[in-house]
Amino acid sequence: MTEGLTIAKSEGKVLVMHLRGMLDGQTHEALFEAARAEHAAGVRFLVLDLHELEVITSAGLGALHNIYKLFTPKAEIDVWEKEKHGEPYKSAYFKLAAAPSNIYYVLNIAGFLSNILVYPDLPGALGSFAG
Repeated sequence: MTEGLTIAKSEGKVLVMHLRGMLDGQTHEALFEAARAEHAAGVRFLVLDLHELEVITSAGLGALHNIYKLFTPKAEIDVWEKEKHGEPYKSAYFKLAAAPSNIYYVLNIAGFLSNILVYPDLPGALGSFAG
């Protein structure tokens, strides 16, 4: 889509966006806009396949955070917080799959693993969605 990042889609019950390249200051807006357009079109479940992602920077993490907020209903988070105060909420709508070790490391140290489920492979992530 943008130089440095390619976004391919697989559609089904859950939309998969396959990322390839670099998710950084040059490309983060393209990813967010692609996700926003899909959400506006009615998509409610999204997996980002990261197995070909080479680099993620703070701008890329910002895009993931914004996608999480877009796909995860705030009311659901609020109810969770009231019922299970202090326990991290894991989104049932937005998940990550197949993060290479360097990307997984960045997600971990940035605290993203607290709220976004990361599956070792794409079939695992897709199988985690109910129904």
